[in-house]
Amino acid sequence: MSYLDNIRTFVRVYDLGSMSAAGRDLRISPAVTSARISQLEDHLGVRLFQRTTRNLSPTEQGKAFYPGAVSVLDAVDEAEAQVTHLTEAPRGSLFVAAPLGVGRRLLAPHVPDFLSQYPEIDVRLRLTDRSVDLTTEGLDLAFFIGQPEDSTLRIRKIADCQRVLCAAPEYVDRRGMPLTGNDLIADKHECLNLRFPGATEFQWSLETPEGSKRFAVTGRFECDDGDVLTDWALSGQGIAMKPKFEVADYLKTGRLVAVAQQTPPTPVQMACLYTHRRHQDPKARLFMDFMIERIGKVVRSAEEAA
Repeated sequence: MSYLDNIRTFVRVYDLGSMSAAGRDLRISPAVTSARISQLEDHLGVRLFQRTTRNLSPTEQGKAFYPGAVSVLDAVDEAEAQVTHLTEAPRGSLFVAAPLGVGRRLLAPHVPDFLSQYPEIDVRLRLTDRSVDLTTEGLDLAFFIGQPEDSTLRIRKIADCQRVLCAAPEYVDRRGMPLTGNDLIADKHECLNLRFPGATEFQWSLETPEGSKRFAVTGRFECDDGDVLTDWALSGQGIAMKPKFEVADYLKTGRLVAVAQQTPPTPVQMACLYTHRRHQDPKARLFMDFMIERIGKVVRSAEEAA
């Protein structure tokens, strides 16, 4: 039995002046009605009703508690009505963050379809490859690849994101084909690093026969925009670690080739981050449901094609 159920039962007993009448109204047994009142009294440490075999009347404490109890129930009912209204016709602005690649390729193409279904919602899309803070930046949702730093937030997983080390054929012709992560370091390959302000180190996590291992790769090219790294890789400047969905077309056409395939990158999760709320904003839930269905299919299809 919840505390709210106990309050609701108290109000009906008070209004109807009878345990049995309140029980019938709430469709619960007299025993449950009595138990709820007793639990509420125990919680408050006071008697709310004077009970005799023939009569039931509120005590002074019960009379004092009644207006506040009614206000609580009215507030809950109003909140539920608002949620129902928003769910049926959601409106307002939704602030969403995502990495550049995810936002450009997976979210942005589907935003028009979402807005056509929910014409009273405005989507404010913020694309960046740096880490974001939902609370301080006023965000409702943040899509990401990897592991979030803030463990107090809620995560809704979309898919396991496969990654690939790739380079242009001309780079491989010029520098040779690395087979493992050790080759990347021993042969001093030009590794294209995704890096943003505040990053303290750069390592690639690769799958080896001994398990996942981190390799401290080096390179002269560095940027906080993943698409720039893709452009550098396409122009033959070096090796990039990319989610497969971002480079699937280039791998298919041969503009990029997979390298170091004996030690492929460790998969990472693609997920959506949101704040812990007792009643989640329906707009955010609708957007997550819509996008997760769409982009999950795209990610899996791209990985199969690659």
